Amino acid sequence: MSPQYFIGVDIGTTGTKATIIDEEGRQLAIAYEESKLYYPRVGWVEQKPEDFYSSAVNTVREILKKSQVDPKDVASIAFSGQMAGILGIDKNWDPVIPYDSWLDIRCKKYIDMLAEKYADLLIEVTGVPPTVDHLPKMMWWKHERPEIFEMIYKFTVPAVYVAGRLAGLRGDDAFYDYTYVTFTGLFDIRRMEWSEELSKTFDLPLDKLPRVVKPWDIVGELTSEEAGRLGLIKGIPVVAGAGDGMACSLGAGLTEPGICLDIAGTASAFYVSVDTIVPDTKYKTLLHLKSVVPELWNIGAYINGGGLCLRWFRDEIAKDVKIEAEKRGIDPYKLLDEMASKVPEGSEGLFFIPHLGGRAYPYNPRLRGLWIGYTWKHTMAHFYRSILEGIAYEYHHYLRILRELLRSVKITEVRGIGGGSKSLIWSQIKADILGVPYVLLNQEEFAALALAVIGGYAVKAFKDYKRTINEWVKPVKRIEPRMNIHEKYLQYTEFYEKLIAKSDLLFEGHERLVEE
Repeated sequence: MSPQYFIGVDIGTTGTKATIIDEEGRQLAIAYEESKLYYPRVGWVEQKPEDFYSSAVNTVREILKKSQVDPKDVASIAFSGQMAGILGIDKNWDPVIPYDSWLDIRCKKYIDMLAEKYADLLIEVTGVPPTVDHLPKMMWWKHERPEIFEMIYKFTVPAVYVAGRLAGLRGDDAFYDYTYVTFTGLFDIRRMEWSEELSKTFDLPLDKLPRVVKPWDIVGELTSEEAGRLGLIKGIPVVAGAGDGMACSLGAGLTEPGICLDIAGTASAFYVSVDTIVPDTKYKTLLHLKSVVPELWNIGAYINGGGLCLRWFRDEIAKDVKIEAEKRGIDPYKLLDEMASKVPEGSEGLFFIPHLGGRAYPYNPRLRGLWIGYTWKHTMAHFYRSILEGIAYEYHHYLRILRELLRSVKITEVRGIGGGSKSLIWSQIKADILGVPYVLLNQEEFAALALAVIGGYAVKAFKDYKRTINEWVKPVKRIEPRMNIHEKYLQYTEFYEKLIAKSDLLFEGHERLVEE
């Protein structure tokens, strides 16, 4: 019997990545192509659907060339991608609008209105507090560009657009797999169907939304024309896949309740896998994302650009450290980590608010970055360590809310993925602040692993996708919390919560000053 191979394509914000994986979970080749962001006006961030398509074609062709896999042995191709932005297509699957990115805040006035008038309703029905997602974006297009809104047959997302184009789909074939739906702002998470109530409340027709499918549903097959462009053969199953965050969740092995996931990437995201719905109408902080695993939810939040805080510090504040690291031939972050390791826990009273781009959850676009408590004794190392701690304090805030709202939850461990998880000092800081073991894994391309498993399950190459992923993904290091340090940090997390609760007052009027 011929071997089988599975292709995964992730349509990200800054680039598209394609991978090809065999039946044992081995990654045979990877290819990446950067994507361009367009800024037509202040606060607007767009991408071109054609760029998504061409980058997918280019990267798939490249992995086939690198791997030397026979195209006839490719069993499936599955997709993941950005979740919170939208694009619109017509009946022929042609784009009507550019991709309205999750970074685009032109819909801010609609978010403000939703937060003021409909926050509790949206949280109860959709599980997600008002923020930059599909609902306010659709409202913007309806009210600010009504003639274009009428031309849109279906709203969709980048990964779906590319998958549909490769399969020759038409507008009526449009789909979301169920991991995307909570970001639409119009989906009833208890009934698992589009909400007539919300549709009527916001006067948004449900017929502009696609059907909902399972991640492993085969949505079509590669057409002859598209297969030729990719270097594949006609008829290969095109599998729905999952939103990027939820693909990472499955890829990291969140297949049972109580496991946490730290996506230490551009946006620092923290989720807990649970088997029940916990609407957060009290704090308006936690969002629900439907796990690939049907009986589970991933509940948590993210810091908009949390990981960018470290890059900003490296490039703008620690320029001398960066130069020294380059002279020594080491990663600048490694040198910064060495410096931070010599600073006492709590950074000797220095606190950092990591919301340089505004706070995503609870939604507060006025909030900005803030250091507080520094004196003449604080050094560059203190400031860097305070960033590492500030992001972990925010994670602790999410976890505290979840434990308050869902007292039955039993947290077993935090699994760290993304570039930030390579920092052992940061991993130890997170373990100490959260009071939970922090686990590092034997893989790196977690979304790709998930897409391979989803694609393989779709074509019956794997009987049990949960067992398969847990065979492929194994812990390689378990960092235990130092409970005496955790007890000390509890005082700091308490102060952090008081600080961030009052910091909004500090920024009252600040936005107006900056605009002026």
